[in-house]
Amino acid sequence: MPYLEEHYDVVIVGAGHAGCEAALACARLGLETILFTISIDSIALMPCNPNIGGSSKGHLVRELDALGGEMGKNIDKTFIQSKMLNESKGPAVHSLRAQADKQDYSRQMRRTLENTDKLTLRQAEVSDILVEDGKIRGVKTFSGAVYRSRAVVLATGTYLNARCIYGDVSNPTGPNGLQAATHLTNSLKEHGIEMFRFKTGTPARVDKRSIDFTKMEEQFGDKKIVPFSFSTDPESVQKEQVSCWLTYTNEKTHEIIRNNLDRSPLFSGTIEGTGPRYCPSIEDKVVKFPDKERHQVFIEPEGLYTNEMYLGGMSSSLPEDVQHAMYKTVPGLEHVKIVRNAYAIEYDCINSRQLNATLEFKNIEGLFSGGQFNGSSGYEEAAAQGFMAGVNAAMKVLEREPFILDRSQAYIGVLIDDLVTKENHEPYRMMTSRAEYRLLLRQDNADLRLRAIGHQIGLVSDEEYEKVLKKEKNIESEIVRLENTNIGANALIQKFLESHGSTPLKTGATLAELVRRPELDYFMLAEIDPKMPKLSIDTKEQININIKYEGYIRRQKQQVAQFKKLENKKLNVEFDYSVVNSLRKEAVQKLNLYKPMSIGQASRISGVSPADISVLLVYLEQQRYMKERESSI
Repeated sequence: MPYLEEHYDVVIVGAGHAGCEAALACARLGLETILFTISIDSIALMPCNPNIGGSSKGHLVRELDALGGEMGKNIDKTFIQSKMLNESKGPAVHSLRAQADKQDYSRQMRRTLENTDKLTLRQAEVSDILVEDGKIRGVKTFSGAVYRSRAVVLATGTYLNARCIYGDVSNPTGPNGLQAATHLTNSLKEHGIEMFRFKTGTPARVDKRSIDFTKMEEQFGDKKIVPFSFSTDPESVQKEQVSCWLTYTNEKTHEIIRNNLDRSPLFSGTIEGTGPRYCPSIEDKVVKFPDKERHQVFIEPEGLYTNEMYLGGMSSSLPEDVQHAMYKTVPGLEHVKIVRNAYAIEYDCINSRQLNATLEFKNIEGLFSGGQFNGSSGYEEAAAQGFMAGVNAAMKVLEREPFILDRSQAYIGVLIDDLVTKENHEPYRMMTSRAEYRLLLRQDNADLRLRAIGHQIGLVSDEEYEKVLKKEKNIESEIVRLENTNIGANALIQKFLESHGSTPLKTGATLAELVRRPELDYFMLAEIDPKMPKLSIDTKEQININIKYEGYIRRQKQQVAQFKKLENKKLNVEFDYSVVNSLRKEAVQKLNLYKPMSIGQASRISGVSPADISVLLVYLEQQRYMKERESSI
């Protein structure tokens, strides 16, 4: 019986946040690309919280945008509230977060995909990967159609063998009751891919008309909105925003939860998958923090044209009747009407140690993987991985050098390095504490760090690249001017200092020295500096940060230089570590399992100690000496 057969350069499986970025990257690099999804209507779906960004996640979105990704541009078109988090702390942890109109976000991303040259959308379930001689050759759909390709990116999200659970109810569906993908797992296992079973969850959605907001604290967006994308005109996003609301659980809420733990699938054993430690359900919080009297609940709108509200902080898999009783104990929710029950979702994903740093499978050439399918959680982590997997799939087809970001270059580098070198027994979530060089990897300087790389890949236009080059020049020249502009202790300066609670000058000082004072900043100098040039807000921000944190930045750059030395000591991925004497047995096992690309990567593998690294460095030096000696004879 004849079946449909088509040919493409790259096949993308899944149209969530990872799949969208992968498909756009490949198509924009000139490759004929096909994107498969279970449902065209679920493209870039936000099945959990309808927001983009947040602590550390905002960094990922900014970096993705600097490289030429789409997520930042899309949220700038569709946000309904925007807020800069952690502003009371240092710039390293400032993180942008925007509440989205979830339907509009999905609709706008779909519009972008549909109008991208060389990109084809196809609604179908992929059931098999086609592999010959250890190389990917394409995919087959459940209908029997074959799509030949030179590279494949798997981005199945939470759909693979998914089931949604609350109480005794277990539905074999994907998120939001959508169809699950039930056939691909077997094909992956047949080709030797190790699978995990992970879990995530989401709270109930409720009817806005049934909420008493007078018992809650109103949460406003920022008065001056900062866009996510470096390409977005800041003036274009200054608009009226909707409010979110804050309330709290109480002892009565916790009592209902404790009295029904035996009916919770989390504690009864019904749920087999491992959930995210840093995004626990409300029943998890009550059990793990018994002394805490209350937990935050954020009431957030799902969009401008719906009354559905999201109950952030109260995800659950408790039975339906318990959910109704529990939610009604929260101030403002006494008469709440549930539109959609909270639920947990289990799904198949891979053990990410099977991937190289390019997100290509070690044992199947041309097969790449991105997003929650890699064992991570979150839209932003997914999008970043999807982009990197898509770019590397394109590099493979175009026979160009692979694209890898290391830990000193980007949060994206930290994310992927953690996934491929560490044992992840739960969904991985990005956090600022995971980044050793976070003072350098700020969200505000992502364009300065990564625009040139995006331009080199071919995903950042000449115009956008010129903008960042001009910005760099303006920052450098202004810092030089400030360092070399001396001011005297005259009446004007003393009055300025007094007005800002700063110590008067006894002798002259440079303008840069004033900026370094804790109570002053570069923006304030406008009062006493008539030669201050007209610069954009983000350029001024870079000048301010670079001067104020100069010592810390210099020290961290020195740390990066040491890190680079180990990263530059490359290892043969085919090397058998059992031949190295004095390496501990566990280190040999782990090194042979992970096959690190460098000494630096080897040092981050759990089970490999600093002593093992020293042994390895000595061995490599001995081998180098012997080769040099042989070549000289």
